[in-house]
Amino acid sequence: MLGNIYLHNVLDKWIEEVVKPRMRGEITLIRYCDDFIIGFEHMEDAERLEKVMQKRFERFNLALHPDKTRLIDFGRPPIDKRGGKGPGSFDFLGFTIYWRRNRKGSGWHVACKTRKARLTRAIHDTYEYCRRNRHEPIAIQHQALVSRIRGHYGYFGVNDNDKSLSALRYWTMKAWFKWLNRRSQRSRLKWERFEELLKDFPLPNPRVYVNLWGTS
Repeated sequence: MLGNIYLHNVLDKWIEEVVKPRMRGEITLIRYCDDFIIGFEHMEDAERLEKVMQKRFERFNLALHPDKTRLIDFGRPPIDKRGGKGPGSFDFLGFTIYWRRNRKGSGWHVACKTRKARLTRAIHDTYEYCRRNRHEPIAIQHQALVSRIRGHYGYFGVNDNDKSLSALRYWTMKAWFKWLNRRSQRSRLKWERFEELLKDFPLPNPRVYVNLWGTS
């Protein structure tokens, strides 16, 4: 909370009251705690602000993260550009933001997907849970896995992110099957039996909770 209040004066008010009137084009600030992105209509405005922002932060004993601070050309790609993805992408709050062709292939829209590192971590954590708790009753394991998956969906469940959401469910199912199979050395769980078990203890299907940009 204190960090939010501090940055409100250091950054938010400064951008609104001092920076915007001096810019050639439109400028937009999006901030969550100490993570923020600034959108510019013109590249020269971005380059001008980049030169003075570090000095602004230093006045208040702050610093920009050297690995996270960069300029990205994120303009809408031309319609006739070949390939399925547009130029430039960036990570923000666990998501990768990028340009994606619409379903008809006739234009582009901004899309979100789970950042690769965050998805890998979620899959790893689920795998480790299945490994450590394989001897727990099925119902207990199921309840914990459902809670983990739904929590992930609750944050990352946005439109255009169905592939990443499905990946978590798929790898959770694979991990659960693997470690249930190792509960006993005497009997093995066949995949057909596991599929029957999933009917009684289903894993949640991907769900979109927030439609960020509208359908396209």
